[in-house]
This record gives sequence, C-alpha cells and structure tokens, in this order.
Amino acid sequence: QVQLVESGGGLVQAGGSLRLSCAASGRTFSSYAMGWFRQAPGKERELVVAISWSGGKKYYTDSVKGRFTISRDNAKNTLYLQMNSLKPEDTAVYYCAAGDAVGPRGSYDYWGQGTQVTVSS
Repeated sequence: QVQLVESGGGLVQAGGSLRLSCAASGRTFSSYAMGWFRQAPGKERELVVAISWSGGKKYYTDSVKGRFTISRDNAKNTLYLQMNSLKPEDTAVYYCAAGDAVGPRGSYDYWGQGTQVTVSS
C-alpha cells in the first residue's frame, strides 16, 4: 500500500510554469506505475501523464506534449510534474495516483488528495 501527498499547485499566469510534487510513503513506491490526473469543473477526470516504475516508459496526453514532463525519483519516493507554457485550459485539480500500468488502460488504485492549479489569462 502507498499513501500519496501532492504539493506545488497555485496560481500562475498563462505562459508560466509550475512544478508539482507527489510524496509517497511506504516501501513499495518503486514498484508502481505512477500517473498525474486532472479534473476541471464540470469535466471528467483525465489522465494527463504517466510513468513506469523504472521511468523508462512514459505516456503524455496530446494536449500537454512538449509542455509537461513527468519524472520520478524512487530513492526519494517522489513523483514530479514539470508544467511549462501553461494555458488557462490547464486549470484543474491535479491528482497523483499509483497503478499497475502506464497509460489510460492502467488501473490506478491509490490516490492523493489533489492540488489546485489555476492559470489566469
């Protein structure tokens, strides 16, 4: 089992950058694929990016390719999301999650509480 706590959200102007972190507790962090999801008001939650346990395989949804970068440090039990060139449509609550596979078909069983990202125009 793993517990997840996100941080790093906030308010930023369009074109700006934010770095989200997800701190995991438990010894099994390195055995999980990890993902960042987001949910905007009135919209379904979507998988934005994901990374395999080793970091060797990554998934990016089309709308964030070239702007967002996912990474992980298994020694620190931490997942990161670097977000550059932010757009107002990136505004959402961002959640990190631990699962069994990279990508939308993975099953994500453990979730953080979420962190708000707001991009002003």
